[in-house]
Amino acid sequence: MGAEIDADLLEEELRQAAAVLDPLPPVLLQAAVDAYALHRLDAEVAELTFDSLVDALPVRGAEDPPRMLTFSAGEVTVDVEVSAHGLMGQLLPPRPARIEVLGGPRPGSSLTADDLGRFTGAAPPSGPFALRLRTGGDVIETEWLRT
Repeated sequence: MGAEIDADLLEEELRQAAAVLDPLPPVLLQAAVDAYALHRLDAEVAELTFDSLVDALPVRGAEDPPRMLTFSAGEVTVDVEVSAHGLMGQLLPPRPARIEVLGGPRPGSSLTADDLGRFTGAAPPSGPFALRLRTGGDVIETEWLRT
């Protein structure tokens, strides 16, 4: 009679070995946590409606043009320009908001939109990113994009 193998015990031992021999990179773990945070029930998802990488005609002679993005959630539109100098954007209709840039290897940066809905960030996002906007009692989160 052979020894029976406990499948649950074997699975746990394999998980522990994988964690030691091939640990999950912290950047990937943070990206997964941020992506999961987007599934909050109180947040409205702003869908990407324009991306200059896909929807715009290339401009001849432009070496590193900024990436233009437009997100829409109901009556709210978020226009964002991403360049090597950072990001800049505006909420329409204009309103003040707190904006969190999600993603990248460092904690999300926090931006503030003024009364005209304008905001800027000095550092461009690195890797996949999303924006979480808090205005009044509303929370709006954009789709995740790669830079």
